[in-house]
Amino acid sequence: MVKKIIWGLLFIGMIGGVFAYYTYTKIMSPNVPKTLENHLVYIPTNSTFSDVVKILHTNNQLIDTVSFREVSELMNYKRNVKAGRYKITPSWSNRSMIRHLRAGNQNPVNLVLTHGWLLEDVAAKAAQFIEPDSTDLIQLFHTEAYIQEAGYTIETLMSLFIPNTYELYWNTTAKAFFERMVKEHNRFWDANDRRSKAEKLGMTTNEVYTLASIVEREISKNSEKKRVAGLYLNRIKIGMKLDADPTAKFATRDFKATRILYKHTRFESPYNTYLHKGLPPGPISMASIQSIDAVLDSEEHNYYYMCVDPDKPGYHVFAESLTEHNKNARRYHRYLDNIEKKTKK
Repeated sequence: MVKKIIWGLLFIGMIGGVFAYYTYTKIMSPNVPKTLENHLVYIPTNSTFSDVVKILHTNNQLIDTVSFREVSELMNYKRNVKAGRYKITPSWSNRSMIRHLRAGNQNPVNLVLTHGWLLEDVAAKAAQFIEPDSTDLIQLFHTEAYIQEAGYTIETLMSLFIPNTYELYWNTTAKAFFERMVKEHNRFWDANDRRSKAEKLGMTTNEVYTLASIVEREISKNSEKKRVAGLYLNRIKIGMKLDADPTAKFATRDFKATRILYKHTRFESPYNTYLHKGLPPGPISMASIQSIDAVLDSEEHNYYYMCVDPDKPGYHVFAESLTEHNKNARRYHRYLDNIEKKTKK
């Protein structure tokens, strides 16, 4: 009888040992392949546990989905799915993978904002880095009641966006993105006495940004931006029209135009500074930090006119009088005509 009990206990112990070993193997053995083609997994908002398994399986980031499901049940992950962008390490065990996903240890993205013309460009660029698509973002940008709470109109909203690189989580919502941009915008203007410099110019930050957006699209050389900003400020002071080519491009949406023609300058729009004095209703583009600071630290001079320098393409010659400017303009137009003749040959 005693032997039977002993053998029974040994049998039970063996079964328990086998079960314990099996459980340990499921939990601790590698279940992520040694070689991964894709080290990142994107778990969309509102994903279920089954969605996660399907994503990992489709990405070839799991060897065995059955053991993953079983260990997820043991580790209470099935009811704790967190959306986000996660970096997966080769040869991870189920335990390591689940702990990582369950904790929400996301791998952030570096969202890069560059110099788009329109709010649609901002939305399209941001949507490349975060979960909301461009439609979600542009819809928010055009929700007047929402953006007005932050002090903007649809016309001035572009001044919110400072071209830079921002670290965010992939599953950042459209509203969270907007709120982050508001914080970054305020941080930018609070630095380097920018607000006080704008006040000395008698301008709001939106107005500075609007002028900077014209400088941005007018000038490709950073070395000339302060001079050009000073030229435009001189025109504003005496009530002279800005006559800025980029505003005519923006008004007509002819962004690829290489020469501004009569049809551009005569196009009726509050943004067309060939027709209307002062600044447009809002920015015509995103403005770089260099262009914004060029306006705030603009060069003081007596220039009111500028023309492309045919001897140094990309740069400009400046003039104080219209007579001097017309001479520069005729020289530049002869240069363009010669190029056209050579092209036709």
